[in-house]
Amino acid sequence: MSYKAGIVSAITELKDRTGSSSIAIKKHMQANLPADKKWLNGMFLNALKKAVADGDLVQIKSSYKLSPDYKKKAAAALKPKKAAPKKKAAPKKKKAAPKKKSAPKKKAAPKKKVASKKKTATKKKTTTKKKTA
Repeated sequence: MSYKAGIVSAITELKDRTGSSSIAIKKHMQANLPADKKWLNGMFLNALKKAVADGDLVQIKSSYKLSPDYKKKAAAALKPKKAAPKKKAAPKKKKAAPKKKSAPKKKAAPKKKVASKKKTATKKKTTTKKKTA
């Protein structure tokens, strides 16, 4: 795992509303560090600075949060995997669509008739009010 990937995973797992401090990120990464890998603090600090410069992280005082742009990229990376099943479901939706088209036509006609009855009824009420007044 690269330092940048470790930083991103630490921020997402810590879930601090105001952002995660560099010390908290470091402790989380060191706890999850593989036994065969040696901790290099210089690499960690450079990865933090580079992520801020690239726009992947936003620095707020001494805390770091994932930027909205990076969150969109991460969400977009997950969506293509889910898009494949939707393509298979699309033909089923096309078959169901013609049935739905015929039903609204039937429903639309009675609504128009009801609307016209209401309009005439309201006109009669207004005319009777004028006569009494």
